[in-house]
Amino acid sequence: MLGWFSLGDTQEHHQQHVLSEEVAGPEPLPQAAEMVRDKLKKAEIIPTVIDDFLPSLGLHATWPSHHKRAELGNTLPPSQLGDEPSIALHDMRASSQNPTTTTSSSKKVTYAITLTDPDAPSRNAPAWGEFCHWVAAGVLEPALCDPREPGPCAPVLSHLREIVRYKAPAPPKGTGLHRYVLLAFVPSNGTTERLRLSRPGGRKRWGYGGGGGDEGDGDGDGDGDGGGGGDAGKGGTRGVRQWARENGLAPVGANFIYAKHEE
Repeated sequence: MLGWFSLGDTQEHHQQHVLSEEVAGPEPLPQAAEMVRDKLKKAEIIPTVIDDFLPSLGLHATWPSHHKRAELGNTLPPSQLGDEPSIALHDMRASSQNPTTTTSSSKKVTYAITLTDPDAPSRNAPAWGEFCHWVAAGVLEPALCDPREPGPCAPVLSHLREIVRYKAPAPPKGTGLHRYVLLAFVPSNGTTERLRLSRPGGRKRWGYGGGGGDEGDGDGDGDGDGGGGGDAGKGGTRGVRQWARENGLAPVGANFIYAKHEE
Protein backbone atom coordinates (compact mmCIF):
# COMPACT_ATOMS: atom_id res chain seq x y z
CA MET A 1 0.00 0.00 0.00
CA LEU A 2 1.17 3.50 -0.75
CA GLY A 3 2.04 5.89 2.04
CA TRP A 4 -0.87 7.35 3.97
CA PHE A 5 -1.63 9.99 6.54
CA SER A 6 -4.36 9.13 9.02
CA LEU A 7 -6.56 11.41 11.06
CA GLY A 8 -6.49 11.05 14.82
CA ASP A 9 -5.51 7.66 16.23
CA THR A 10 -3.50 5.74 13.65
CA GLN A 11 -3.57 2.36 15.38
CA GLU A 12 -5.76 -0.30 13.82
CA HIS A 13 -8.60 -1.49 16.04
CA HIS A 14 -10.93 -4.46 15.85
CA GLN A 15 -13.93 -2.14 15.63
CA GLN A 16 -14.42 0.77 13.27
CA HIS A 17 -14.32 4.29 14.66
CA VAL A 18 -17.36 5.67 16.45
CA LEU A 19 -18.16 9.36 16.35
CA SER A 20 -18.21 11.31 19.58
CA GLU A 21 -21.51 12.95 20.52
CA GLU A 22 -20.09 16.38 19.65
CA VAL A 23 -19.05 15.28 16.17
CA ALA A 24 -22.11 13.16 15.48
CA GLY A 25 -24.58 15.85 16.54
CA PRO A 26 -28.22 15.12 17.45
CA GLU A 27 -29.70 11.69 17.01
CA PRO A 28 -31.09 10.97 13.51
CA LEU A 29 -34.81 10.53 13.10
CA PRO A 30 -35.33 6.90 14.19
CA GLN A 31 -37.59 5.69 11.39
CA ALA A 32 -35.45 6.96 8.52
CA ALA A 33 -32.16 5.79 10.00
CA GLU A 34 -33.51 2.40 11.02
CA MET A 35 -35.00 1.89 7.57
CA VAL A 36 -31.62 2.44 5.92
CA ARG A 37 -29.88 0.21 8.45
CA ASP A 38 -32.49 -2.52 7.91
CA LYS A 39 -31.95 -2.42 4.14
CA LEU A 40 -28.20 -2.69 4.62
CA LYS A 41 -28.63 -5.69 6.90
CA LYS A 42 -31.07 -7.47 4.59
CA ALA A 43 -28.60 -7.07 1.72
CA GLU A 44 -25.85 -8.32 4.06
CA ILE A 45 -23.85 -5.14 3.49
CA ILE A 46 -23.85 -4.98 7.26
CA PRO A 47 -21.71 -6.80 8.38
CA THR A 48 -20.00 -8.01 5.16
CA VAL A 49 -18.79 -4.60 3.98
CA ILE A 50 -19.11 -2.37 7.04
CA ASP A 51 -19.73 -2.85 10.76
CA ASP A 52 -23.16 -2.07 12.14
CA PHE A 53 -23.90 1.66 12.39
CA LEU A 54 -26.91 3.98 12.47
CA PRO A 55 -26.75 6.40 9.52
CA SER A 56 -27.16 10.09 10.27
CA LEU A 57 -27.09 11.18 6.62
CA GLY A 58 -29.09 10.06 3.64
CA LEU A 59 -26.68 9.45 0.75
CA HIS A 60 -28.12 10.29 -2.69
CA ALA A 61 -26.26 9.19 -5.81
CA THR A 62 -27.38 10.12 -9.33
CA TRP A 63 -25.73 9.04 -12.59
CA PRO A 64 -26.41 12.18 -14.60
CA SER A 65 -26.16 10.89 -18.17
CA HIS A 66 -29.22 8.67 -17.79
CA HIS A 67 -30.75 10.25 -14.66
CA LYS A 68 -30.48 6.98 -12.75
CA ARG A 69 -30.46 7.02 -8.96
CA ALA A 70 -29.41 4.65 -6.20
CA GLU A 71 -32.49 3.74 -4.18
CA LEU A 72 -31.29 1.33 -1.50
CA GLY A 73 -31.28 -1.81 -3.57
CA ASN A 74 -32.73 -1.03 -6.98
CA THR A 75 -31.24 -2.75 -10.04
CA LEU A 76 -29.58 -0.63 -12.73
CA PRO A 77 -27.95 -1.64 -16.04
CA PRO A 78 -24.15 -1.16 -16.14
CA SER A 79 -24.45 0.63 -19.50
CA GLN A 80 -26.11 3.53 -17.68
CA LEU A 81 -23.45 3.81 -14.97
CA GLY A 82 -20.57 4.96 -17.12
CA ASP A 83 -20.12 8.42 -15.60
CA GLU A 84 -19.27 9.05 -11.99
CA PRO A 85 -22.38 9.85 -9.95
CA SER A 86 -23.20 13.19 -8.40
CA ILE A 87 -23.48 12.92 -4.63
CA ALA A 88 -25.86 14.74 -2.29
CA LEU A 89 -26.22 14.25 1.45
CA HIS A 90 -29.49 14.76 3.31
CA ASP A 91 -29.36 15.27 7.06
CA MET A 92 -31.77 12.71 8.54
CA ARG A 93 -32.00 14.80 11.69
CA ALA A 94 -33.98 17.31 9.62
CA SER A 95 -37.75 17.42 9.76
CA SER A 96 -40.51 19.09 7.82
CA GLN A 97 -40.60 21.77 10.52
CA ASN A 98 -36.84 22.35 10.32
CA PRO A 99 -35.59 21.08 6.94
CA THR A 100 -32.17 22.72 7.17
CA THR A 101 -31.13 21.19 10.49
CA THR A 102 -27.39 20.57 10.47
CA THR A 103 -24.38 20.92 12.71
CA SER A 104 -21.80 23.65 12.28
CA SER A 105 -19.08 21.05 11.78
CA SER A 106 -20.98 19.27 8.99
CA LYS A 107 -20.90 22.47 6.91
CA LYS A 108 -17.11 22.55 7.03
CA VAL A 109 -16.06 18.92 7.27
CA THR A 110 -14.69 17.03 4.29
CA TYR A 111 -16.64 13.90 3.40
CA ALA A 112 -15.07 10.80 1.88
CA ILE A 113 -17.22 8.88 -0.61
CA THR A 114 -16.49 5.32 -1.70
CA LEU A 115 -18.01 2.87 -4.16
CA THR A 116 -17.13 -0.77 -3.59
CA ASP A 117 -18.20 -4.18 -4.93
CA PRO A 118 -18.00 -7.04 -2.41
CA ASP A 119 -19.14 -9.55 -5.04
CA ALA A 120 -16.14 -9.58 -7.37
CA PRO A 121 -15.94 -11.59 -9.50
CA SER A 122 -19.15 -13.15 -8.09
CA ARG A 123 -21.08 -13.22 -4.85
CA ASN A 124 -20.57 -16.98 -4.55
CA ALA A 125 -16.81 -16.70 -5.06
CA PRO A 126 -15.68 -13.18 -4.07
CA ALA A 127 -11.96 -13.80 -4.54
CA TRP A 128 -11.45 -10.14 -5.53
CA GLY A 129 -13.92 -8.74 -3.02
CA GLU A 130 -14.06 -6.03 -2.44
CA PHE A 131 -13.31 -4.30 -5.72
CA CYS A 132 -12.63 -0.58 -5.32
CA HIS A 133 -14.55 1.44 -7.90
CA TRP A 134 -14.19 4.95 -6.55
CA VAL A 135 -12.78 7.02 -3.71
CA ALA A 136 -13.39 10.77 -3.62
CA ALA A 137 -13.55 13.56 -1.07
CA GLY A 138 -15.47 16.84 -1.05
CA VAL A 139 -17.34 19.41 1.01
CA LEU A 140 -21.05 20.19 1.19
CA GLU A 141 -22.51 23.23 -0.52
CA PRO A 142 -25.51 24.02 1.72
CA ALA A 143 -26.89 26.54 -0.79
CA LEU A 144 -26.62 24.05 -3.67
CA CYS A 145 -29.48 21.56 -3.37
CA ASP A 146 -30.12 18.66 -5.70
CA PRO A 147 -33.50 19.50 -7.30
CA ARG A 148 -34.08 15.83 -8.16
CA GLU A 149 -34.24 14.81 -4.51
CA PRO A 150 -37.65 15.03 -2.78
CA GLY A 151 -38.19 16.44 0.68
CA PRO A 152 -35.71 18.61 2.56
CA CYS A 153 -32.72 20.12 0.80
CA ALA A 154 -30.03 17.57 -0.04
CA PRO A 155 -26.82 19.63 -0.38
CA VAL A 156 -24.48 18.50 -3.14
CA LEU A 157 -20.88 17.54 -2.50
CA SER A 158 -18.74 19.93 -4.51
CA HIS A 159 -15.10 20.20 -5.50
CA LEU A 160 -14.75 16.43 -5.43
CA ARG A 161 -11.13 15.32 -5.31
CA GLU A 162 -10.60 11.81 -6.64
CA ILE A 163 -8.23 9.58 -4.70
CA VAL A 164 -9.14 6.61 -6.91
CA ARG A 165 -10.70 7.57 -10.23
CA TYR A 166 -14.17 6.29 -10.97
CA LYS A 167 -14.35 2.92 -12.70
CA ALA A 168 -17.81 2.01 -13.92
CA PRO A 169 -19.38 -1.25 -12.73
CA ALA A 170 -18.71 -4.11 -15.15
CA PRO A 171 -19.97 -7.37 -13.67
CA PRO A 172 -18.73 -10.40 -15.65
CA LYS A 173 -21.11 -12.56 -17.64
CA GLY A 174 -22.75 -15.33 -15.68
CA THR A 175 -21.95 -13.96 -12.23
CA GLY A 176 -25.43 -12.77 -11.34
CA LEU A 177 -26.26 -9.66 -9.40
CA HIS A 178 -23.49 -7.64 -7.77
CA ARG A 179 -23.98 -5.24 -4.87
CA TYR A 180 -22.43 -1.84 -5.51
CA VAL A 181 -22.16 -0.06 -2.18
CA LEU A 182 -21.79 3.68 -1.70
CA LEU A 183 -20.58 4.88 1.69
CA ALA A 184 -20.08 8.35 3.15
CA PHE A 185 -17.47 8.86 5.86
CA VAL A 186 -16.33 11.73 8.06
CA PRO A 187 -13.13 12.04 10.12
CA SER A 188 -13.82 10.48 13.49
CA ASN A 189 -11.86 13.18 15.30
CA GLY A 190 -14.08 15.93 13.86
CA THR A 191 -11.32 17.82 12.08
CA THR A 192 -12.27 20.35 9.43
CA GLU A 193 -8.78 20.31 7.96
CA ARG A 194 -8.24 19.01 4.44
CA LEU A 195 -8.17 15.22 4.50
CA ARG A 196 -4.97 13.50 3.46
CA LEU A 197 -6.40 10.14 2.52
CA SER A 198 -4.34 7.14 1.54
CA ARG A 199 -4.69 5.70 -1.93
CA PRO A 200 -5.55 1.99 -1.77
CA GLY A 201 -2.78 -0.30 -2.95
CA GLY A 202 -5.01 -1.77 -5.66
CA ARG A 203 -8.58 -2.11 -6.81
CA LYS A 204 -8.94 -5.85 -6.17
CA ARG A 205 -9.48 -6.32 -2.44
CA TRP A 206 -8.45 -2.67 -2.12
CA GLY A 207 -4.85 -3.84 -2.27
CA TYR A 208 -5.15 -5.99 0.85
CA GLY A 209 -4.04 -9.59 0.71
CA GLY A 210 -2.46 -9.52 -2.74
CA GLY A 211 -4.98 -7.21 -4.34
CA GLY A 212 -2.73 -6.23 -7.22
CA GLY A 213 -2.32 -2.96 -9.09
CA ASP A 214 -4.43 0.15 -9.44
CA GLU A 215 -6.41 -0.90 -12.44
CA GLY A 216 -7.79 -4.23 -13.54
CA ASP A 217 -10.46 -5.65 -15.79
CA GLY A 218 -13.52 -4.28 -14.12
CA ASP A 219 -15.18 -6.50 -11.54
CA GLY A 220 -13.30 -9.54 -12.74
CA ASP A 221 -14.34 -9.15 -16.36
CA GLY A 222 -11.71 -10.36 -18.77
CA ASP A 223 -8.79 -12.71 -18.37
CA GLY A 224 -7.33 -13.78 -15.07
CA ASP A 225 -7.27 -16.69 -12.69
CA GLY A 226 -9.59 -15.06 -10.17
CA GLY A 227 -6.93 -15.14 -7.50
CA GLY A 228 -7.44 -12.34 -5.04
CA GLY A 229 -4.59 -13.78 -3.04
CA GLY A 230 -4.15 -13.49 0.67
CA ASP A 231 -7.04 -14.82 2.74
CA ALA A 232 -9.72 -14.71 0.06
CA GLY A 233 -10.49 -18.36 0.50
CA LYS A 234 -10.94 -18.08 4.27
CA GLY A 235 -14.28 -16.32 4.05
CA GLY A 236 -15.11 -12.64 4.11
CA THR A 237 -13.92 -9.75 1.99
CA ARG A 238 -11.40 -7.03 2.61
CA GLY A 239 -11.72 -3.47 1.51
CA VAL A 240 -13.38 -0.25 2.56
CA ARG A 241 -13.73 -1.16 6.24
CA GLN A 242 -9.97 -1.62 6.62
CA TRP A 243 -9.18 1.45 4.52
CA ALA A 244 -11.55 3.66 6.54
CA ARG A 245 -10.08 2.39 9.79
CA GLU A 246 -6.55 3.22 8.67
CA ASN A 247 -7.62 6.72 7.68
CA GLY A 248 -9.49 7.48 10.89
CA LEU A 249 -12.92 7.64 9.24
CA ALA A 250 -16.37 6.80 10.58
CA PRO A 251 -19.41 5.93 8.40
CA VAL A 252 -22.37 8.33 8.41
CA GLY A 253 -24.34 7.34 5.30
CA ALA A 254 -24.87 4.54 2.81
CA ASN A 255 -26.75 3.55 -0.32
CA PHE A 256 -26.46 0.72 -2.82
CA ILE A 257 -27.63 -0.70 -6.12
CA TYR A 258 -27.58 -4.07 -7.82
CA ALA A 259 -26.25 -4.64 -11.33
CA LYS A 260 -25.50 -7.63 -13.51
CA HIS A 261 -23.98 -8.29 -16.90
CA GLU A 262 -26.28 -7.24 -19.74
CA GLU A 263 -26.58 -10.34 -21.90
